[in-house]
Amino acid sequence: MARRSPERLRLRTKTAHSYALTAGLAPGSFPFFGLACWPVSWFDMSASTYQLAAVGVIQVPFPGMITLPNMLMIGSTGRNVGKTEFACSLLRRFGAAHGVIGLKVTTIREKDGTCPRGGKGCGVCSSLTGEYGITEENDPGSGKDTSRLLAAGAARVLWLRVMRDHLEEGMAALLAETGRDRPLICESNSLRAAVWPGLFLMARDPDETACKASAAAVRKYVDRMLLSDGKRFDIDLETINWDGARWTLREDASAIVLAGGDSRRMRQDKSMLPVCGRPMIQYVCEQLRGQFPRILISANDPAKYAFLGLPVVPDGAPGQGPLMGIASALHASGHELNLVLGCDMPDLDIPFARQMLAEAAGFDAVVPRTGNDLLEPLFAVYRKELAGKMTELLHAGIRKVRAVFEHCRVKYLDAPNPDRLANLNTEADYQTYVARDRQPSTPPPARQSRAGGSASPDECRGVRWT
Repeated sequence: MARRSPERLRLRTKTAHSYALTAGLAPGSFPFFGLACWPVSWFDMSASTYQLAAVGVIQVPFPGMITLPNMLMIGSTGRNVGKTEFACSLLRRFGAAHGVIGLKVTTIREKDGTCPRGGKGCGVCSSLTGEYGITEENDPGSGKDTSRLLAAGAARVLWLRVMRDHLEEGMAALLAETGRDRPLICESNSLRAAVWPGLFLMARDPDETACKASAAAVRKYVDRMLLSDGKRFDIDLETINWDGARWTLREDASAIVLAGGDSRRMRQDKSMLPVCGRPMIQYVCEQLRGQFPRILISANDPAKYAFLGLPVVPDGAPGQGPLMGIASALHASGHELNLVLGCDMPDLDIPFARQMLAEAAGFDAVVPRTGNDLLEPLFAVYRKELAGKMTELLHAGIRKVRAVFEHCRVKYLDAPNPDRLANLNTEADYQTYVARDRQPSTPPPARQSRAGGSASPDECRGVRWT
């Protein structure tokens, strides 16, 4: 095992001021790689996060969070539930082809306190001499967790042990080692409190109800809970993908983007308004790519949207509003479940979309509730079979989308962040959107579903192992 001391690694980081000067910029006015449209005030971040952002290692859409779309993080609710085995499965699939780096992060509350694993005398805590230490695994045959990751195909395996109060500083050093472009697969629960990864999966034994404290603290952020017997998991590895810049989890559903409105209040085609240097509808579709196997555009002008390279579904009868657009697209969809959304919601809440899909069992539609019993039917999940009922209502002269809810089984979910479901309907809405600093004030709130939280008894039945 080759050890790198904190002192040596600190020499490899510079202050944000130095990086700004190197780039020829005034301190605090640097560009964010891939997020030039999201200027971030450095006063909202810790020094370590600012250092990372300044060199383009990370993007910083959430204050206090290191955002790493190139990291797939794996946690677990208990011991021996297969967290490392799942990481090895992913490394066997992606490691050699993409040069994936394996990471293990252990946070320590107190060097002389209770062992974070519940054990005694392992030396992990007591042997740490500084605020953090990074160890590289070089032996693929020892049988340790880090050794197993290396044997499974990781290009490198690094282990960060870090005092909890210095987690960001330790991550700054760790990312200085890995670089900013390499795909990362990381084992950790506690790191999720400081890092916003591309995906956060958590392994759980369906026969166990206990949950260790480090998992309980971050379980609300889980993208998908994995039921495991220690060796097998209820997820198809084919649904997980590395697209060259981020990790994605493909849903068994289609996404339908509504773009057939006449934009009367905007007084110009809202779908083509620029957002981050490209048409708003393209900006929306980019967030959906990789998450859904098929994306449909509901619009009556296929030529206009040909640049997207996506199927365009015209209304069965033009001029009858969004209900006709939804019905026509559902008829054309190849999936039972469909996320329907307007093209005028530029900042998609993908985690909440996952929650709605996960909650759809036994319902025909899952619809967000945005407060005071207000509903958002144009960011909702609909079953394909609803197309027939929608068509019946249209033939009866009923065009309101909400009228469908009186004729089907609907589950209403409180939206964790209603602002992200706001439509840009007027020129004032658009100008306010593009003028704001584009930085959400807090990370997206907790989610409660199969996508986040413990699995329900129903979810534990009929587990499909891979």
